[in-house]
Amino acid sequence: MKLGVVGLPNVGKSTLFNAITKNSIPSENYPFCTIEPNVGIVAVPDARLDVLGEMYNTKKITPAIIEFVDIAGLVKGASKGEGLGNKFLSHIREVDAIVHVVRCFDNPNITHVDGNVDPIRDIEEINLELILADLETVTKRLEKAEKLYKTGNKEVLKEVEILKQLHVLLENEKPVRAYPANEEEQEIIKSFFLITSKPVIYCANISDDNIATPEDEIDYVKNVKEFAKRENAKHVVVCAKFEEELCSLSDEEAELFKAELGLEETGLNKLIVAGYDLLGLISYLTAGEKEVRAWTITKGTKAPKAAGKIHTDFERGFIKAEVVSYADIVEAGNFVKAKEKGKVRVEGKEYVVQDGDVMLFKFNV
Repeated sequence: MKLGVVGLPNVGKSTLFNAITKNSIPSENYPFCTIEPNVGIVAVPDARLDVLGEMYNTKKITPAIIEFVDIAGLVKGASKGEGLGNKFLSHIREVDAIVHVVRCFDNPNITHVDGNVDPIRDIEEINLELILADLETVTKRLEKAEKLYKTGNKEVLKEVEILKQLHVLLENEKPVRAYPANEEEQEIIKSFFLITSKPVIYCANISDDNIATPEDEIDYVKNVKEFAKRENAKHVVVCAKFEEELCSLSDEEAELFKAELGLEETGLNKLIVAGYDLLGLISYLTAGEKEVRAWTITKGTKAPKAAGKIHTDFERGFIKAEVVSYADIVEAGNFVKAKEKGKVRVEGKEYVVQDGDVMLFKFNV
């Protein structure tokens, strides 16, 4: 999963990126300090792996991974190339979902590009630039498709119809994700690589003074939450500054620091949970003495395709899978005991893999 972190300059994107990846990238207080997109590969926290690792006395634990791309601050006019807009817009097209960082804190020492803090105005400013960029793409694509149709190419008719509807939607300043597409239309729209077709997580970046404050008591955050709800989008609340400080501590110190503030999870965990939910992702597990590993798949994935995440031969020569739920294997103590208790099932090609399934695949090529 690849999440693109976007927002206006000086909203805390790079600070958040530093925190969640423990990478050192610039976060100075001026626009366009992030010239190239910075990519960080982050392990998805999963306590189940440690439990299985201990059970199997494994040599290696490999978690699922998530890729964060820090994309430099967009500004008004980015769709027309203002700032370094066109370059950054192209980077957004390559991600699976967008993490839109929104400034929800006042600080006279940190310049706001529009002079004052207004989360909804900031969101709409970025969204409009992305809509305008998509409108340009759709306009060009529609012109090309209509020319093909006029030459007798009937196969592009469906594409023309969809593009016309998307054009109206975008002209009315609505994102492509607001279009009620069926499964066939979704596949066609996917081929257009439109920015506003991507799902969004609005990330409200609060001040460290508000870390322990319930989110419904922070006016800026309430506004972001309501906006996200209207868009059927996700929202998370983080304090990027606190997260950055937290990642500089040892694990023990970080746990004590969180406990003092009454925090149960980090901003990274919040983003991962929201990202997984947004994209409909789950993890199945494989376990053995050599390695315990989590594999990310889409909800609804059948056993052969899940096996193909490990190796294409597993999918091609799939015979069956031995499956036990994580809860059952932990209760039994190990795979052998779970099998003795009848908790291990043999599943075939039509089995839909569930989150936390511990799986052993049988295949023949």
